[in-house]
Amino acid sequence: MISIYILPILGFGQDSTIENVPKEIVGYPLRGTELHMDGVVDEEFWLNIPGNGNFLMQEPEEGGEPTERTEVRIAFDSQNLYIAVVCYDSNPSGLKAFQKKRDAPLETDDRFRWILDTFMDQRSAYFFEINPLGLRGDGLISSGQGQTLNKDWDGIWNTWTYIGDFGWSAEIRIPFRTLNFDSNSDVWGINFQRTVRRKNEEQLWTGHRRNQGLLRPQNAGILTGLVDPSQGLGLGVVPYAIAQSRKEYDEESDASINTTSADFGFDINYNITSQLKASFTYNTDFAQTEVDNRQINLTRFPLRFPEKRDFFLEGSSILQFAPSSNPEPYFSRRIGLVKGVPIPIKYGGRLIGNVGKNNIALLHLRTEKKGELNPESFTVARYRRNFWKESSIGVLYTHRSTEDDIFFGNPIQDRKTWGADLNLSTSEFLGYNTLQFSAFFVGHNPASPLDDATSMSDRSVRGFRFNFPNQPWSAWVSYREFGDAYDPAVGFNHRNGFKRLQPAINYAPLFEKSNVIREIEWGIYYEYLTSLENELLTENLRFTLGEIRFESGDGLGIQVSRNFEFLDENFDILGDGPVIVAPGEYVNWGYELEASSASFRKVSGSIGYEAGGFWTGNISSWVLGLTLRPAPGINLSSGYTHTRVTADNSGFDTNLFQLDLGLDFTPDISLSSNIQFDDVSEILGTNTRFRWILTPGTDIFFVYNHNWLNRPAMDKRLFTIQQGGALKAVYTYRF
Repeated sequence: MISIYILPILGFGQDSTIENVPKEIVGYPLRGTELHMDGVVDEEFWLNIPGNGNFLMQEPEEGGEPTERTEVRIAFDSQNLYIAVVCYDSNPSGLKAFQKKRDAPLETDDRFRWILDTFMDQRSAYFFEINPLGLRGDGLISSGQGQTLNKDWDGIWNTWTYIGDFGWSAEIRIPFRTLNFDSNSDVWGINFQRTVRRKNEEQLWTGHRRNQGLLRPQNAGILTGLVDPSQGLGLGVVPYAIAQSRKEYDEESDASINTTSADFGFDINYNITSQLKASFTYNTDFAQTEVDNRQINLTRFPLRFPEKRDFFLEGSSILQFAPSSNPEPYFSRRIGLVKGVPIPIKYGGRLIGNVGKNNIALLHLRTEKKGELNPESFTVARYRRNFWKESSIGVLYTHRSTEDDIFFGNPIQDRKTWGADLNLSTSEFLGYNTLQFSAFFVGHNPASPLDDATSMSDRSVRGFRFNFPNQPWSAWVSYREFGDAYDPAVGFNHRNGFKRLQPAINYAPLFEKSNVIREIEWGIYYEYLTSLENELLTENLRFTLGEIRFESGDGLGIQVSRNFEFLDENFDILGDGPVIVAPGEYVNWGYELEASSASFRKVSGSIGYEAGGFWTGNISSWVLGLTLRPAPGINLSSGYTHTRVTADNSGFDTNLFQLDLGLDFTPDISLSSNIQFDDVSEILGTNTRFRWILTPGTDIFFVYNHNWLNRPAMDKRLFTIQQGGALKAVYTYRF
């Protein structure tokens, strides 16, 4: 049995009870000492460093003493940052640890998380998390008018964990080459969070208030003592090789077309400075990217799917533009994707990073010809200047140029968009509350010679937002105007031609003395949307009558809503003609009930029911979810959505089935399969993905896709329309 020495918990720096003075943890130089990375914090070097703990509860008792102790130690050499953590537990058999796959959600498990604000700008940070089984999760945090965590970013780092009679422990190694940072400063922002899952207990090293937390770099402590961290030459080469085979079947003739190919490409990354990185990509391929979750769209407006491709994720926090207001003049899925179909990217360049208080992002990419789609060039430029403690001002420019454009024709082939945004924020309003204000403007040139929008106001959007994101009270009010012809060529637009006022207020107290209820949230949301001529188009009023979080981790919620819609033209709900809603005014009431069980159980689930008026009739919808975790590394999740719509003299039902099968042998070897079917497209699709991480940054992927089309009316049931496989190897070499 391996024992962990219990050392006194010492808080470095100022006493944590002194407000506005950040906690401090010191990094100790290794000076030639070699650590044996096995997850056991028993080396003499570690034991000679006082354990830095002094965590406080965020939940269930804000500011309370944790029921289990946590100690953190930090060391470094010229190449790496090392973190040792000991999570003591009075009942080690009660540890929850199911997940192994990289970036799997850890709402099921005990976990340890931390952030590194390497620029001390209090606006962005690197995010990391682990569990007792050695799972690695990471992402990028951007903190502006809200907190955004993008977990699709994969850094190169490693962790080793150990479970013993004391609890669990970990040793972590993060190469400085994985991070961008200010080489002129030996101070980084840092914070830690531990979750004791069976108790649903959240502990924070600093920023323990409910309106603070780990994802707010503004509330982090500081890491001091780093001396001359090195990124080497700052040069990284990432070649890849891929072999693919694909077969397409013709629905009418049952003939098939076979294609096979082998290709290669590479990325080159160079750190111009420790803060500024340049990248070049050639023959970029995203075959290993996971498929989108399917959705059935019963609205009049397009659906937005998240970006999952690695090249577009790094530095994405800088490229965010007025994120809470969502004008989205830049949406990376407009590059190399058309209606979800990949378009080959021939080459691309990227410059992303910081120069002092200046945030810079510059992208340029060139796509290849595919079918009737001609090659295109995309340029995106973003500049943002930080000022005061938490505020910023920025500009954005995009340019899309199409070679011999078949849609718009000569000479209008260049579509340009430009915008500016302002974010003012403080975390010290009336004490320790956060108050934020943002404003933005975006415009673009005419989209085509046939564009009737001669006024800039028709081709632009503008708005502002006040935000009070605190606990137990939170509120916001926003106002936006979207011109009739707003259509950013490298952006995403949900709806045009409106003015919208949107206030909301919520109250969510903790019930610290209750053994049953953790929190109840009540709220009111209102939306008033008119045409640019002030004619009412949409009005939504939603009451949250109670969203209850129980101490057990279970949840229960109920909402009631009223909706007004004005239609000025026919609306074809399914897009194929059988159910048409005529122009007119429609007022409907509805309600929504949902319940969920704690996800750390081996069997967990959720159920939601929504019903109410829907245009000329009614709608009811069931959403069911069930997850089985019979053993660590085995995850079986299923989802089913059934919707019934009735309308004047017509109606329809829709069904969406989803099944995710996950078998994770180790944190580095995983097999997953995603199965989806809906009876609107009548397509059954499977995406099976095997990933083997040989070493962090060096991966082998095997991906197999198979799609079947169901046509019962033609006496054709589930016949193959497409199948294909890809084998891809990626290697990272850093100088």
